[in-house]
Amino acid sequence: MNYIEDLNETVGLLWEKLEAWGDQAVLILPNLLLAILLVILTFYVAGFVRNWAGKFGSRFSHSQALVNLFLTLLYTGILLVGFFFALSVLRLDKVVVSLLAGVGVVGLALGFAFKDIAANFISGIIIAVQRPFRVGDNIETNEYFGTIERISLRTIDIRQVTGEMVHLPNKTVFENPLTNFSIYGTRRIDLEVGISYAEDLERVQRVVTEALQEVKNRLVTRDIEVMFDAFGDSSINFKARFWVSYRREVDYVSARSDAIIRIKKAFDANDILIPFPIRTLDFGIKGGEKLNEQLRSVNASFKSGFPLGNNGQ
Repeated sequence: MNYIEDLNETVGLLWEKLEAWGDQAVLILPNLLLAILLVILTFYVAGFVRNWAGKFGSRFSHSQALVNLFLTLLYTGILLVGFFFALSVLRLDKVVVSLLAGVGVVGLALGFAFKDIAANFISGIIIAVQRPFRVGDNIETNEYFGTIERISLRTIDIRQVTGEMVHLPNKTVFENPLTNFSIYGTRRIDLEVGISYAEDLERVQRVVTEALQEVKNRLVTRDIEVMFDAFGDSSINFKARFWVSYRREVDYVSARSDAIIRIKKAFDANDILIPFPIRTLDFGIKGGEKLNEQLRSVNASFKSGFPLGNNGQ
């Protein structure tokens, strides 16, 4: 009997609890419906705002990656605000505070765990805003030279002139010196040449200047400069400098090659000598005797039939 009485008492308590939950559910049902409606409306508003902002995003930034990031943050921010309002309607304010605290702790932990990824991401955002280069530019950075194929919020992809693809982290590019060869669309070529000491230097200047007039891609608005700058070991050295239009690396390479060909032909036609390196050998002769005297002594010994060496051996 005691067992049956305990069971009935337990069932009664459980029933009372269920009735209390049912009464609370009935009371909270309007708020629950309002919260669900608020969440649905939040999704609609967030999608509408994202699509509307996407139509005007390209007008403010030429980086599609940056536009997509902004739209994603905007969409996520609106959803979070809507969810927090829905929880407030359900009188779950403490849950909202706990969620915010949890998000802060998780964000701090992730920041330490993925600091390099975060640094690349932030560097990518700064690069996208400043735009020091764009896709198609020829750049040199971190000992790599090539054409930019792709710019993302994590890496910059560079195709080298020899064909390899290099993926450089944005942090590495942002923190190190970078040379952009395409920003102005022009580039100067400096050719180092040496001529014989016997040549007329002013005549050489005229010949070189005339030879470079028709070089490929040369900018006719910029003067050709032929400047002597050093007395070399076997030649007088000068630099021929001129400017060319520059879009691709082949523009620079082909113009430089054409200039070398034209200078060589002009020198051949005008009998201007490009000397070979000359070296003077100094033999240290024992006792200070001159080399020609030593040679005469050796020749005389051979002619007289006496072999060299001690005691005729």
